Amino acid sequence: MPEQTTEAPARPLPPREAQERYARTFNTSLIAASLSATLSFPEPGDRVLVRIDPVLPLHRGGMGTDAINGGMLAAMFDFVIGMTPALVDPTRRTATMQLNITFEQPVRGDWFTVEGRIDRAGGSTIYSSGVVKDSRGEVCSRCSGMVKISKQPWPADRQNEPK
Repeated sequence: MPEQTTEAPARPLPPREAQERYARTFNTSLIAASLSATLSFPEPGDRVLVRIDPVLPLHRGGMGTDAINGGMLAAMFDFVIGMTPALVDPTRRTATMQLNITFEQPVRGDWFTVEGRIDRAGGSTIYSSGVVKDSRGEVCSRCSGMVKISKQPWPADRQNEPK
């Protein structure tokens, strides 16, 4: 029997402190520092936002262009889609199961953002979508994905549950 799904607005948001703790944990990680990425959950806490600032030379595409490399955009979409379950339960591990990307125009500039939202949730499966916006705020790329919420919590030293 297929999982029953509900539209995203029907679910309650986790405590703000739990989202902030999750963001702090990511923002102090080696991967975030090496990519110049900062995670936040803008009010009212119903979306995930990652800002890449500044864009580094390793983010740029090949072929002598100044556009952001498509592999970098795919990695950032994977991060954002994989973090959308924190909008439901920031204490449990997650895994991206499917990711579909549409590249609409080159991403240029000294910084860009990647934003994700939950479209539907059913049981332990989250269906999310995301956009990349350049420094002018123009949407340059879109994605949709499916994420599984694990039964396993984050390790104690990464626990995001409010105390």
